[in-house]
Amino acid sequence: MATHSQELKIFAGNSNPNLAKDICSNLFMDLGSATVSQFADGECSISLQEAVRGCDVFIIQSTCNHVNDNMMELLIMIDACRRASAGRITAVIPYFGYARQDRKARSRDPISAKLVANLITAAGADRVLTMDLHAAQIQGFFDIPVDNLAGGNIFVKHYRNLIRKSPDDYVVVSPDVGSVARARNFAMKLGLNLAIVDKRREKANQSEVMNIIGNVQGKNCIILDDIVDTAGSLCGASAALKEFGGAANIYACATHGVLSGPALGRIAESPITELLLLDTIPYPSTAAPLNKISYLTTAPVFAESIRRIHEERSLFTVENN
Repeated sequence: MATHSQELKIFAGNSNPNLAKDICSNLFMDLGSATVSQFADGECSISLQEAVRGCDVFIIQSTCNHVNDNMMELLIMIDACRRASAGRITAVIPYFGYARQDRKARSRDPISAKLVANLITAAGADRVLTMDLHAAQIQGFFDIPVDNLAGGNIFVKHYRNLIRKSPDDYVVVSPDVGSVARARNFAMKLGLNLAIVDKRREKANQSEVMNIIGNVQGKNCIILDDIVDTAGSLCGASAALKEFGGAANIYACATHGVLSGPALGRIAESPITELLLLDTIPYPSTAAPLNKISYLTTAPVFAESIRRIHEERSLFTVENN
């Protein structure tokens, strides 16, 4: 078992520096000094600018776009801390890339999520802290402890204020059958009914809406999902709720806003009134702001989780509140 001193240190790669700074702000401490850059040929270059010997080190890095570069930054920073004799290393991965490749969908497919888990462990991480893994069983891909925080709890606090005056006018919607468990738990916490959009997926990043299970006529719908990538599923579900279900207003929320390819254009043209995302992935730096999209911060949740891990305390209340 790893041993560490009472000194806590936090470092971050380049994937989401603002979130890392906000987490440190919530912990009333400074972000650790490190140089994270690239050589001319694209190789990652990591250099820690302060001692970590015996320290309890947390490395904050979402493995979002550019996924492979950010993954290598994380692995090399873990290795740098291990070789510098850090007491314990926790990889804080707000968005865990490759999580959707968690099984063999066809013959000769890889299980990339398992490979990534092996890489993080082999690099020297002692623990992983993440949020809303696309498939909960990925926790079992690791041979080290994994804490999977629930981003939906942040949305619950937000929407309670929205629905307080007229809860009967709202319904929670699962955008597909695979998300029913997550949506049901969300609906129970809000005290709302649940509807399901049943769809058939023809191929990756494309889906066809088939049927709406539940009554959404005249209701304000809150669609809950874990990831918005190209937004095809989300926008297709919102259109079906409006056109075939007769919904009044469409609100949507998702933990991870990947926002790839045509996502922003689709969201802009969709009947969605507001899309709430968490800041596990930053908004695309090259894209113009979209008024429909707003962000809620995860920094207090990650900060409290880091504090509790450092103090060897349970995360149960953080994960379930």
